[in-house]
Amino acid sequence: MADSITWFDSVDSTNTRLAADRAGLPDRTVYAAVFQTAGRGQKGNRWESKAGENLTFSVLLKPAGLPVREQFILSQVTALSLVDYLRSKEIEAGIKWPNDIYAGDCKICGTLIENYLADDGTVGSAVAGIGLNMNQKTFDPSLPNPTSMSLLTGKTYDVREELPLFLKFLFSYCDRLDSPYARNGFDAMYLENLYRRGEWHLFEEMPASEVPAEKRTGLRIEARILGIDTEARLMLEHRDGTIHAYGFKEIKYIIQPRAGRG
Repeated sequence: MADSITWFDSVDSTNTRLAADRAGLPDRTVYAAVFQTAGRGQKGNRWESKAGENLTFSVLLKPAGLPVREQFILSQVTALSLVDYLRSKEIEAGIKWPNDIYAGDCKICGTLIENYLADDGTVGSAVAGIGLNMNQKTFDPSLPNPTSMSLLTGKTYDVREELPLFLKFLFSYCDRLDSPYARNGFDAMYLENLYRRGEWHLFEEMPASEVPAEKRTGLRIEARILGIDTEARLMLEHRDGTIHAYGFKEIKYIIQPRAGRG
């Protein structure tokens, strides 16, 4: 497995670099970086990480015959493998829809899945970018509730040794992508590990606008997560009993800041 990992001391973005190279590379190629100068998150957000302290990498996936309508499965298997890996380190984690990973009410990992479609209506390839907070102990005060493996366990991790350990979990799930029967279980596992599912919490409905979601002001509601629909939208039940579906950036979790963090 180590032969499939290319390490960069510094790179703009492992997702950008791997996406550019993907046509000539085999399935499950991994690009990892000690430092990213322009790490990317969802919808153009930047991913902040201190050099050498965290695990920042991208994985090329070339699922055979995966229909475009099922592309969210790649987000599911990535998130599930991260949860399994963290639990192997005695860190209880859950999936904050669609694919961030939280430990308690704190974000420990972000992912960015970029799919590239083939002419036959399947996913030709995908690049899964992952930023896992591993050894970092202090964060930009503007970031909402970050945490790291080291903060949670008091241990220090060797990022180069931990990457192959995580990939074993990811590739175990990927081995099941070739079977539509095996894929049927992903929805249930994803829902079982969904952060705040079935609990009443405050959310903020974000109105459609050209203004970035983090700068908008929406309507606060109390609701509980029921699951996701066939289009991977988040299904919320409001207090009045009505059920609503929300796409990415259409709903915001209200999470109280953690006091006293670095």
